[in-house]
Amino acid sequence: MVQTVLIYSMGEVIGDGLIKLPFIAGLRAAFPDARITWCAAKGDTVYDGPLKRVVAGYIDEILKDGVTGVGALDVLPWVKPFGGRTFDLVVDTQENLRRSLVARRASRGRFVSAAMQARKPDWPPAVVDRLARLLSMASDGQGALRPLTLTERDANAAAAALLPEGPTYIGLAPGAGGQEKRWPLESYLDLARAQQAAGRTPVFFFGPDEAADAAVTRAGVPGALFPEADRTDGYPGVKGPILAIALAGRLSAAVANDAGPGHMLAAGGAPLLSLQLNRRKAVKFRPAARRLEMLCAEDYGEGMPALPPQAVKAALDTLIAGAS
Repeated sequence: MVQTVLIYSMGEVIGDGLIKLPFIAGLRAAFPDARITWCAAKGDTVYDGPLKRVVAGYIDEILKDGVTGVGALDVLPWVKPFGGRTFDLVVDTQENLRRSLVARRASRGRFVSAAMQARKPDWPPAVVDRLARLLSMASDGQGALRPLTLTERDANAAAAALLPEGPTYIGLAPGAGGQEKRWPLESYLDLARAQQAAGRTPVFFFGPDEAADAAVTRAGVPGALFPEADRTDGYPGVKGPILAIALAGRLSAAVANDAGPGHMLAAGGAPLLSLQLNRRKAVKFRPAARRLEMLCAEDYGEGMPALPPQAVKAALDTLIAGAS
């Protein structure tokens, strides 16, 4: 019986951390009674920061100090990594073979290694598929990626108050870290108006640096919802990623560019239409949505404006039809 689990990674910035959330949810489902320790070998992970409340109940301990395999001499046989601790199951998610040898020494039972799998010709290119394979190997084929169910009651209550039962909510996240990754805002507004004409309620997600775009959207799509900004729920402490992920569970479908909000919506369980700039990155960093449609601008022309609105609307209609 697996009572202790060590997940070995180098650490996570926000993008990595969001992509891995469905893996974490699947891991907890596969080993519901185990103590799960997450090792951020290089010392930094958003699971001990912006996403700490998101992974509450899924990860029991963050390990980031001491000998963790980062040092060149950590592999020497007399060195005791992880303070000499051992675990029933060790899942090595990184792909450096030397560090994998250090992680292996923490296993007193099963050891599953991405570093060793990466040498095989059938190792998948997508990060989410690699995580899914590791989880399946660790759980004798029983585990699978799944949406995260937040354990914080206030987060779920806030989402239910902001998006109450009844309407068909369609999430729209027009932002992205770089302008080149953004489908034009006006195209999002046209899509939102089309949803209203079909009897659905558009729900917009904007980051704190996107106030100007949010203002244009409010003026252009009267009746659209902005739940992160228009707070009427009585839970002001619920904000940021945990609120976005909670709200995702209330959506019938969502559309997002290749950026953090799309991964948050996917992690929260929303069927997702992901709008990507190029196919190579789309494959490698595909969101781990429970149902996913993807469109790549390079299939139609140059740059994100090349994505035809009619293709986006058709793909979104496919998602919505599958949810009904």
